[in-house]
Amino acid sequence: MATKKDYYDVLGVNKDATKEEIKRAYRKLSKKYHPDINKEEGADEKFKEVTEAYDVLYDDEKRRQYDQFGHSAFDGTGGFGGGFNDFGGSGFGGFEDIFSSFFGGSRRQDPNAPRQGDDLQYTMTIDFREAVFGGKKTVTITKEVECDHCGGSGAKAGTSKKTCSTCSGTGNVNVEQNTPFGKIRTQRTCPTCGGTGQEIEHPCDKCHGKGTIQKDVEIEVTIPEGIDNGQQVRLQGYGEPGYNGGPAGDLYIAFRVKPDKEFVRDGDDIHYELSITFSQAALGDQVKVPTLHGPVEIDVKAGTQSGRKLRLREKGVKNVNGFGFGDQIVTIRVETPTKLSEEEKELFRRLAELNGNQVKGSQESFTDKARRFFKGD
Repeated sequence: MATKKDYYDVLGVNKDATKEEIKRAYRKLSKKYHPDINKEEGADEKFKEVTEAYDVLYDDEKRRQYDQFGHSAFDGTGGFGGGFNDFGGSGFGGFEDIFSSFFGGSRRQDPNAPRQGDDLQYTMTIDFREAVFGGKKTVTITKEVECDHCGGSGAKAGTSKKTCSTCSGTGNVNVEQNTPFGKIRTQRTCPTCGGTGQEIEHPCDKCHGKGTIQKDVEIEVTIPEGIDNGQQVRLQGYGEPGYNGGPAGDLYIAFRVKPDKEFVRDGDDIHYELSITFSQAALGDQVKVPTLHGPVEIDVKAGTQSGRKLRLREKGVKNVNGFGFGDQIVTIRVETPTKLSEEEKELFRRLAELNGNQVKGSQESFTDKARRFFKGD
């Protein structure tokens, strides 16, 4: 008997591949090897191999068993090297079927029941001020949509699905297993129709029986006012189409916000560095400060030290959930002059002399002296 290839190798994905990566790889390979498309010898076997790998790796429980036991999880050995071969089933499926027979339980879902489609995610990069004030943007998403040739049936135009020849339309097949309690007959999902009770004799030429096709779809996204980097919004019903009449999945828009040249955001607060001159710090001044909501005039008190912080109430970002506005924090940075003319140097020498010759016990501060000096008193 030929050795089965590793399922991950069959699909060409890594062992840590996400479900979306597994699904994407299956779509690509199933189209490549579908018997109705690929007439080369061995294509049908390759198609079955790809489908089998996808069936195991896309199912969380089957994948867990496969990662733990490999192919033996599904060959009746239960991962114990053939020592318990009579138990049958997938992994420990034999035990589960026995208990289901005794207690009437079943872990299988009705394959014909409506199911919601898969969710999608899209990362949108926006400017700083778009995040602050909100807006609208149109994005293009590649997603599955209902095939416009067959209306989602998967059958070629002018044809229809037929009753499954394997299960006669029941969607299930009976399987006998040898167990320590004797032969047990269990019911399993039909491998031919996947439990739907119908099979497609003449698949649609466009979707090849899937009922859906990939298409670029334009979607207008409303950017909420105050959205922050890393946050996301959900667009209900804009994901992959549902199954058996079920609702479509959702589309999650994750936002990546570009940094701003002037402002730094911290939650709903905005930080801004205000550079002032040595003279302004010493003597005080009125200075205009830019904010997201327009310039604001602030008083710089005489003797202001570099690093001092001033808070401008509600000049920050509107909370994305509507809980008011943040503040703007202004940090004062006193610029020390690096290039001085001879006249400026002389003025600073005189100022230094004034500071150094202060009479002991005098109440006149350095700030007062600086003010008198620069004013020419």
